[in-house]
Amino acid sequence: MADDASANMPLSGITVLDLGQVYQGPYATMLMARAGADVIKVEPVDGEPVRRRSAVSKGAMLPLAMLNANKRGITLNLKSSEGRRLLLKLAARADVLLENFAPGVMNGLGVGWEALHAVNPRLIYASGSGFGLSGPDRETLAMDLTVQAVSGAMSVTGFPDGPPLKSGPAFVDFLSGTHLYGAVLTALFERTRTGKGRLVEVAMIETVYPALASNLSLLHGAAGAVTTRTGNRHGGLAIAPYNVYPAGDGHVAILCIKEAHWSNLLRAMGRDDLAGDPRFSTNALRVRNLEATDQVVEAWTAARTRAEIFAAIKQFRIPCAPVRDLEEVMNDPHMHERGMLERVDHPELGPVVLPTSPLRIHGAERPATVPSPLLGQHNDEIYGDMLGLTAAEIAALRRGGVI
Repeated sequence: MADDASANMPLSGITVLDLGQVYQGPYATMLMARAGADVIKVEPVDGEPVRRRSAVSKGAMLPLAMLNANKRGITLNLKSSEGRRLLLKLAARADVLLENFAPGVMNGLGVGWEALHAVNPRLIYASGSGFGLSGPDRETLAMDLTVQAVSGAMSVTGFPDGPPLKSGPAFVDFLSGTHLYGAVLTALFERTRTGKGRLVEVAMIETVYPALASNLSLLHGAAGAVTTRTGNRHGGLAIAPYNVYPAGDGHVAILCIKEAHWSNLLRAMGRDDLAGDPRFSTNALRVRNLEATDQVVEAWTAARTRAEIFAAIKQFRIPCAPVRDLEEVMNDPHMHERGMLERVDHPELGPVVLPTSPLRIHGAERPATVPSPLLGQHNDEIYGDMLGLTAAEIAALRRGGVI
């Protein structure tokens, strides 16, 4: 285990073989590691793709540090017969194996679900992919950007008079990684009753559709062409005000879900004179007079700083937030106070701010953050202790390019 404090965590005693790469798979297994599982990151001998980004710049490897803390790391060449044999031996001792290769890759190597299930019927095998293990699009290559495009997410991102845009964050990778974590935990729960493992899978594209709920509402029952890009306004154009407004030193997001929010916003802005205005008296009327509604709010925000706006609105319990840059978020005192963000001295990157886990497990002592492993850092430990190989055998594996 990465830390003794893991002993009272929910996944203590669970061993996970993490063949995940880039973001989707490693995020799912990072959540497991932070919940106490012994996660063993299995990388090719030359490292996974994100590790190899260090050839571009050291900072490009930051996501590796973010997503692989509290894991142990080994190298393994699955293109070699000896490497595949070692994986089978590891899988026989594991509870979970997770991978997010293209569908068919693991089967082609002879270490897919059926082969691993045969050596360990209790194993949970988790597969993350772009389009799933079945269906006509199963072999289509997928990355966060391409799934944002094909899922419809890009079509609703941006302003009506502009082109479709990708989301700044790689939200598809992390949305599907969260679902993959849920699939594994669901199967582990089932195993407590049946004693049997199961194949579970998550397709990236299938995790996006539910997130389009507001946008899809705009199409329901609509006649003719409908503009689906609404900028920073509500995706279904069903709430007003709901926008990002200019401030003297940036922007602020303000929205009014309830009628009380609008009444209180008028008070915060000193615009009680508009309380009975027929253009704004209900949400439906404010939506109908969207431009006028936004103009009222913008006239007030533009003359104030973000801090002034937030302070004035917060006391009235209206949903509002300043638009912050990444430096501000990285130093957010709230998330540091809660332990979601931690300052870590990383052996390869130096001082960095890393996330822990959004999952708060009350009554359990959270393990301390252990920096992500160096490439193959725990080869001797795992191949020696877990599989019982001698130092000479491990050295031979290194010479042969197996690890």
